[in-house]
Amino acid sequence: MGARRTTRITARVQGDRGVFMISVAAELAEMHPQTLRMYEARGLIEPQRSPKGTRLYSQDDVARLRRIQEMTAELGMNLAGVERVFELEDKLERLQRKVDVLEQRAGALQDEIVRLEEVRRSVRAEIVRYEAPGTALIPIRHVRRTPR
Repeated sequence: MGARRTTRITARVQGDRGVFMISVAAELAEMHPQTLRMYEARGLIEPQRSPKGTRLYSQDDVARLRRIQEMTAELGMNLAGVERVFELEDKLERLQRKVDVLEQRAGALQDEIVRLEEVRRSVRAEIVRYEAPGTALIPIRHVRRTPR
């Protein structure tokens, strides 16, 4: 057997930008192009399309293809298992975003509680005394105390 040839990406491109045609992406992922088509048909990968309909794979797509290969070849998973892993990862990511939003909201509410506590303390300093039912409230500082 001959030595395996490895192609490396040297240009800096956004990870989600589709730049590789199927043959290049297949070589980078060390797979046959037909395997990429099969993965696309199963919904495991969604390459972008050029205006003429050519599949364009991104660096993120190639990394995902490598993960699929790792899960199937090294971990012994079937494609249904790979699909389930990706579903669970997507769900986990969505839930993490919700947790992040809730934590931000909790922080904002905590700040509001602190602010309201400061208002309560300042209002408490202005406690008023009732003179008699039906009479107006008079702040303590305006009530004259009579000696006993």
